[in-house]
Amino acid sequence: MENFRKLGLGDELIRSLEEHNFRTPTEIQEKAIPQVLVGKDVIAGASTGSGKTLVFGSGIIQNLVGHCGVQALVLVPTRELAEQVAQSLEDFSKYKKLKILSIYGGTSLNPQFRDLPKADIVVGTPGRILDHIGRKTIDLSKVKILVLDEMDTMLDMGFIRDVEKIINRCPKYRQTLLFSATISQSVSQIAKRYMNHPIEIMAEDQVDPKKLTQVYYDVSDGMKFSLLYHLLQKEHEGLVMVFCNTQRNTDFVARNLQRLGINALPIHGGLSQKKRNDVMKLFHSKELAVLICTDVAARGLDIGGVSHVYNYELSNEVNNYIHRIGRTARAGSAGIAISLIGSRDYNQFNRVINILDMSVERKELPFFKKIEMINERGHSRPDKFSKFSRPDRSDSKRDEFFRPRQKSRSHRRLSQNRVHMSKRRWN
Repeated sequence: MENFRKLGLGDELIRSLEEHNFRTPTEIQEKAIPQVLVGKDVIAGASTGSGKTLVFGSGIIQNLVGHCGVQALVLVPTRELAEQVAQSLEDFSKYKKLKILSIYGGTSLNPQFRDLPKADIVVGTPGRILDHIGRKTIDLSKVKILVLDEMDTMLDMGFIRDVEKIINRCPKYRQTLLFSATISQSVSQIAKRYMNHPIEIMAEDQVDPKKLTQVYYDVSDGMKFSLLYHLLQKEHEGLVMVFCNTQRNTDFVARNLQRLGINALPIHGGLSQKKRNDVMKLFHSKELAVLICTDVAARGLDIGGVSHVYNYELSNEVNNYIHRIGRTARAGSAGIAISLIGSRDYNQFNRVINILDMSVERKELPFFKKIEMINERGHSRPDKFSKFSRPDRSDSKRDEFFRPRQKSRSHRRLSQNRVHMSKRRWN
């Protein structure tokens, strides 16, 4: 623990870290904690899993005194991240006796009304914080430290105006700490407008490109689920995340995998907060093997042990591809990102690999059995999600097994679109 002590952390915090098996500071902790502890404004380029919660947590816990009202406000983009950050701060402040409260939508306001007057640190989503400001049930006039966590995600989710309204409710003279996986022009503008001579600190991504393998399968739209099921049957180690674009498709894929004996559950914004928390607890504890999720539900979460990430549907946002594949190959472990590319994904996939200039290997389709899917009413339906999509002629009922052709129609289409796979390593 001597390395943490050299950063300026006190005995109470060191004791908590020791109990939670912290041994060596991460790069962002080593660079940023000394600056945070002396009260500097900091812009930190750090991704999920880099240890940034301890960075801002150390300044909050070590520099604040309890029972003086809300002195620290941590803004995060999602409910799950609010829970995760609040729990980490609880762990770190075990011997400081600070009252930490997480507030977000989808839960009753009454417990929040009761607990806010006693809170020292509030971790919350912009919408619910604004709700309390409007109701005059939260007092931000004593905030000494403001943390903007996952700022790029909050911008992507359209929270910019909400965030600015909240910032303007905080005292002008305060410490502001901003964390973002990418320091875009929009993030820089926020920093310039609301921070006081900030120190910019960058840390290398925790995802190791050398240990991340990216592959794709060129598969007909009608065979995507069958291929996913076939590939999941082969997985025996590690956790798996499967990304879909909509709540409906997330439920649909999860339900059919469950029917076939795969230990899978969905998570998305349409579920109650209790259900979402329960699912994440199961996944963190590895009692749940496969998480079927949307981008909103999964962004910002620090989940260890994810060995495989599947893009069942390709996102329309290029940045989402980075966020998705960044769930694996972390902390020195190997990982694989697998994209299932159908005819509706060609243009976006071509755009992603060209903009990001990355190498993605095309894998030959294995032999796999076609699976009949069941809708929410228990009726069989084709493996497709749009009633306007035309059935692929390759999905012939006369052939029980899908036997890939050497040059399929979809492969020719990819060639026509000139999908260039760069051999340069992705940075």
